[in-house]
Amino acid sequence: MTTRTADPRVLPLIVDRWSPRAFDGTALPAQDLAVIFEAAGLAPSAFNYQPWRFLYAVPGDDNWAAFLDILVPFNQSWAKDAGALVFIVSDEAMRKDDGTANPNHSHSFDAGAAWATLALQATSMGYHTHGMTGIDFAKARDVLGVPEGWRVEAAVAIGRQDSPEKLPDSLREREVPSTRKPVGEVAVAGRFANLPG
Repeated sequence: MTTRTADPRVLPLIVDRWSPRAFDGTALPAQDLAVIFEAAGLAPSAFNYQPWRFLYAVPGDDNWAAFLDILVPFNQSWAKDAGALVFIVSDEAMRKDDGTANPNHSHSFDAGAAWATLALQATSMGYHTHGMTGIDFAKARDVLGVPEGWRVEAAVAIGRQDSPEKLPDSLREREVPSTRKPVGEVAVAGRFANLPG
């Protein structure tokens, strides 16, 4: 199994978070989902606008089959065993009580912060998450009833990890934490041109 290494000052929770595909099919309890969403809501956002919204389903509820059907077939093949499916939607404008609205440049950035916070909270509670953009975005907008001015960002599978033996051979060998690029490849002092390669 691949292990990640990081400077010992990096929080273990961050190092331990990864995105498996083998889940045990147990529906997440409502109270656990509420805690995970509450943590996500504590993420930072421009002007504290909190442009993110989370639409979710759990196995066996009235929305599960429709939510699963929004995913591309490859993702359906393993996400069917998740304990919850979440679609993250963000508000493209900052809407005011008087009905006016201004473009929100950072809506996707802010929703990403909420997703990262959600993933870390879930990890701290013994769950795993797997974010996906392998979805039918047009179908997602229709099935989820997302109005104009809102962007479907991604889907997230949440659940308890299961044995990789349940996965096809091609996925089994990938069921390990992935490595990361060295800091020197992603962060440099100065201009973009200073980045390697």
